[in-house]
Amino acid sequence: MATQQGDIHWSELMTRDPAGARAYFEEIVGWSVEEVPMGDGEPPYMVCSANGKPVAGIMDINAPDFDGISPHWDTYIHVDDVDAACAKTLEIGGQVIRQPFDVEMAGRIAIVADPTGSVVGLISPNNG
Repeated sequence: MATQQGDIHWSELMTRDPAGARAYFEEIVGWSVEEVPMGDGEPPYMVCSANGKPVAGIMDINAPDFDGISPHWDTYIHVDDVDAACAKTLEIGGQVIRQPFDVEMAGRIAIVADPTGSVVGLISPNNG
């Protein structure tokens, strides 16, 4: 999925009931869902498509790393340089909640809070 600076690149549902979420979105919005193996005994990631195009993901958050985190949607906005965007976020009064990290099949991601406190993901995608 090619996006440009400023585009919404991806939305991802973080849930403790991925099967229930899958069933809901297949039924209500007509998404088709493909399971993608994550390896290391992790549950599969679900890629949701509409009209043949990937539009969102569903991620299982039952692992201990996610204890205390409620189910929610994450939005990722395309930035050309996630590291520079994080530096600028700090400079203008925002926060970097999760430092930039690489996701093999997606790109370089960070989670930030803008100066108003709203949390969003930033991504420099592998595929531009």
